[in-house]
Amino acid sequence: MLVPVTLYYRGAVGALLVYDITKHLTYESVERWLKELYDHADPHIVVMLVGNKTDLESERSVPTEEAKDFAEKKGLLFLETSALQSTNVEAAFNKVLEEIHKKVNSKEVVRGSINAVTLNSSRAENEENKKPCCKNI
Repeated sequence: MLVPVTLYYRGAVGALLVYDITKHLTYESVERWLKELYDHADPHIVVMLVGNKTDLESERSVPTEEAKDFAEKKGLLFLETSALQSTNVEAAFNKVLEEIHKKVNSKEVVRGSINAVTLNSSRAENEENKKPCCKNI
């Protein structure tokens, strides 16, 4: 069964567009992915462009400034990471979450868009998961 592309984006409030800094072709695909994202996702979605594999600096084919300039022109957040070395990975997710939170608090979003109920219910589920399993015994 084929799933319509729009279902992949339903309810998304944030996205990380990740490319490999050592493979320029992956960076060249970012524009297409961004268009698809904006065509099908919530218009208020927070998007971060992420250059991965900074641990392979000697093999870099995508200059940091090129990607940073692209992100700035498109209104995207930008960060480079190394999943192998765990460099900036958590920071990327945290920054996207901060920006989502800012949008919700600033009332920039409209009804039917990103909403605090979703964020609060996720936070409540996380708190629930932190409770000890045998608390009631």
